[in-house]
Amino acid sequence: MIRKGLAGGSFKPLTEESVRRVHQTAMRVMEEVGFEVNSPVALELFKEAGAQVDREKRRVCLAQKKALELIEMAPSEVRLCGQDEKHDILLGGNRVYVGTGGTALYIYEPDTNQRRLASLVDLRRIARLVNRLENIHLFMLPTYPSELPIEQVDVNRFFAGLDNTTKHVMGGVYTLEGVKQVIRLAEIVAGSREALRQRPLISMITCSISPLKMDGQYGDLVVAIARSGIPLVCPAEPLCGATSPITLAGNLVIQTVDSLMGVILTQIASPGTPVIFGSVATSTDLRNLNYLAGSVEMGLLNAAGAQMAQFYQLPFYATGGMTDSKVLDAQSGYESALTNLLCALAGANFIHDAAGLMEFALTVCYEKFVIDNEILGMVMRAVEGIRVDDDTLAFDLIKQVGPAGNFVAAKHTRHFMRSEHYQPSLSDRDSREEWEARGSKTSYERAADRVQQLLASHIYHLPDAIRRRVLSEITGVVE
Repeated sequence: MIRKGLAGGSFKPLTEESVRRVHQTAMRVMEEVGFEVNSPVALELFKEAGAQVDREKRRVCLAQKKALELIEMAPSEVRLCGQDEKHDILLGGNRVYVGTGGTALYIYEPDTNQRRLASLVDLRRIARLVNRLENIHLFMLPTYPSELPIEQVDVNRFFAGLDNTTKHVMGGVYTLEGVKQVIRLAEIVAGSREALRQRPLISMITCSISPLKMDGQYGDLVVAIARSGIPLVCPAEPLCGATSPITLAGNLVIQTVDSLMGVILTQIASPGTPVIFGSVATSTDLRNLNYLAGSVEMGLLNAAGAQMAQFYQLPFYATGGMTDSKVLDAQSGYESALTNLLCALAGANFIHDAAGLMEFALTVCYEKFVIDNEILGMVMRAVEGIRVDDDTLAFDLIKQVGPAGNFVAAKHTRHFMRSEHYQPSLSDRDSREEWEARGSKTSYERAADRVQQLLASHIYHLPDAIRRRVLSEITGVVE
């Protein structure tokens, strides 16, 4: 049973009063402190929209009333489509979906306990694997192909996704020309420019730089993508004690301002642009100033970010499911599970990085995608909660069976046994004797077997006619 788009929101790390105070402080920061914008195009757009602009400092200050007017222009829901309609998702409210993420540089190989540089072949294989993992709803491009020049990275990453999975493909972008190539690629796959806008098969990510700064290139990218009509995520990555205050509330203020300024710019550039409020907020290890990917505080911050998105009535891109562990061990499991669970129960719309990532998001592991798929199935079952009605309370059945009876053979048991309880595909629930008879395999070994099975049975590629058009019309695509 595939669970997706379920309503979260049972976990609320912020009270209503706390949400209001974070919002008020964020508005004060926009109005009184300002935001550095290093894109001349974006700076001019803010000026035309009525912001106070200091061109010498490249500083933009925005009155609360104007900021809220622009935020309200953004859609409260954003549809992301797959090539197969069964993979369509609707972000907004407190509906929960999960997906991959990253832009990891390395592949971890548990057999050797070593990592190696990721290649374009890896990206294709991971797309095929994720296409078969039922608890991962969206494919965000998780690795960077080390062998390609940057001019070819954008189009080849998206082509690897679209050619190997029917799920929606999301990814970061690096150049303006790359954005144009990716959009043209997606138009060919969708059938036309209009078809792509009606059913967006791709979406893109452009990040602000915490604290309170928009890079020149990424400012240009925000404007270009917004004007193209392609859905866009505007996340920020404030780190407690480094690029934000050490307190979680202070970090949340920076994250809210940083992401909202991206949202606002999209609406100035093209009102109604499908845009997603986003967070990659987390902790810092103050012993060495390292980024931490598996801290419980990351889970809390992104769960709180979901509440802020719900306050602004914006779709939300959260971060969870990563680990700081370098190997597939207990730490890898509990860190991934905890942050995913906190985000999902808070109603985060799309939890990215939810599968496959380890080692501070530098590395992905094929087997971890499979292990995390199991974790995510359990997480989504927790989001579903407990249904209470006459059928599930089962009074008539309890009365019929009575004291000292059993419910094994009841029709009610057969009816609910699969839908009421998560059915694992990886976890071991055998007796010791049965487990030993099957080879005494660990979770990693069972996951490795599953990876090989899924990759061996993968059959999807783009139709030949579309592949030929892509290869003939778009330069730099590697077959």
